[in-house]
Amino acid sequence: MPAQHSGGIACGIHAVRVLLVRNPDRVRRLLLAGGRDARRLEEIRAMAQAAGVKIVDSDDATLERLAAGVRHQGVVAELAPRAGDPETQLEEALEAAGAAPLLLVLDGVQDPHNLGACLRSADATGVAAVIVPRDRAAGLTPVVRKVAAGAAETVPLVSVVNLARTLRDLKERGIWLVGTAEGADRNLHEADLTGPLALVMGSEGEGLRRLTRECCDQLVAIPMAGTVESLNVSVAAGVALFEAVRQRRAAMGRAPAGRADRR
Repeated sequence: MPAQHSGGIACGIHAVRVLLVRNPDRVRRLLLAGGRDARRLEEIRAMAQAAGVKIVDSDDATLERLAAGVRHQGVVAELAPRAGDPETQLEEALEAAGAAPLLLVLDGVQDPHNLGACLRSADATGVAAVIVPRDRAAGLTPVVRKVAAGAAETVPLVSVVNLARTLRDLKERGIWLVGTAEGADRNLHEADLTGPLALVMGSEGEGLRRLTRECCDQLVAIPMAGTVESLNVSVAAGVALFEAVRQRRAAMGRAPAGRADRR
């Protein structure tokens, strides 16, 4: 069997099932463990056959090598690269989101488990796209796909060369940038998170980089009632995203706030 190619792989029954439902054209071929839990894999095999995906009966040793330590549950999908450059992917996501997109920006999150959990929260809250820098940040690895539990196939992950430039471009489009930072003057619940919005989260330990902070229209802190000083970035992202959803649902039927009203 060939080694992993540039399109990447997806492992595990749930992640592969979502792929076959949402985007079967991205699956170049499906590798299934022949003598292992065949009953659990029958649905995956049937879905792949219906979608015209090539199926290869494989062995555990091959799947273990391709999965690179990720629990594969007897199924690995080899993927074709995503079409289009990051700017095109982001443009398409914004167009599909309508007048008031909700975006999540992750400034250098390096732990694939955190990135996968952020994608999962992004899917749950209707995020149009998750934006990450190309360098010094986790990418769409098998671990990320596994932790995301299918969200890696439903939420575009846009990897950009220059994050600060992308943030400035978003501002020019009228998207309000709210960054989370310890010690900010305003807390999350006091901020206006309605309208076109990008929530900007910092990396593990270091938080937002200087240029990223300077690009934000507003910095907010997540109020903490206990002795712990900060939250894991994936937990913080979930808290902030669901607060944005709460506010946006409450604001439905009212005129959206203008940029001046948010200061």
